[in-house]
Amino acid sequence: MATNMPTAVERTPHNPFAARSPEDERLHRKQRLAVAFRIFGRLGFDEGVAGHITARDPLRDDCFWVNPFGMSFKQIRVADLLLVDHHGEVVEGSWPVNQAAFAIHSQVHAARPDVVAAAHSHSLHGKAFSSLHRPLRPLTQDACIFFEDHVLDPDYGGVANDVEEGKRIATALGGNKAAILANHGPLTVGATVEEATFWFVTMERTCQAELLAMAAGEPQPIPDDIARGVRDQVGSSLAGWFSAQPLFDWMEAEQPDCLEGS
Repeated sequence: MATNMPTAVERTPHNPFAARSPEDERLHRKQRLAVAFRIFGRLGFDEGVAGHITARDPLRDDCFWVNPFGMSFKQIRVADLLLVDHHGEVVEGSWPVNQAAFAIHSQVHAARPDVVAAAHSHSLHGKAFSSLHRPLRPLTQDACIFFEDHVLDPDYGGVANDVEEGKRIATALGGNKAAILANHGPLTVGATVEEATFWFVTMERTCQAELLAMAAGEPQPIPDDIARGVRDQVGSSLAGWFSAQPLFDWMEAEQPDCLEGS
């Protein structure tokens, strides 16, 4: 993958290195965010009104785009996205904002200037694994993506409606690409919407794989030095962005209405 990636990146219209005006970058992030929500909906990551993905606004660095509170992931369009400031006020949009989304994401974005997007949802296997109160082991090649690059946040403090809880989660995340929030579920971040989305998708599947392996017997982990090398190859920001492209292409083709309002 590493050998062919630059050529593939040059061919895609969604090149993360493309030079765009702030206005064009805003539209691009909103479009990718709307597609990301449809991916979450299609893969069954919705659980009532829980779950959120955010994208930092390139025109106002004190704001981020997020899903409307109470709208299904399966229906979200570009036109429906909310622009929310770091005080929790809706700057653009007509729906209310999920208070937990504000509490968590505002603090993650504030603590991590390198993060453009963050994703959290109550996906089935992620929340099941989170009840074990331990990080993922490098049992598979995909699991190596998170080797020494994710943390366990062991303190579940209830529904994260308080900014102080968001600060605690952001502190626990540190400089890592992901966190397992105990008794809650996964949280992933990235330098692009695609990266954060793919990390979440593959982390959910990695949780599922480890749970299945544990149910079947005594899984044997990949040695640390090999796991570290695999992570360096398939766990970079560019690799995460690139790995997400088939998902985004599929969803954009299957549900083009998600781009309404562009």
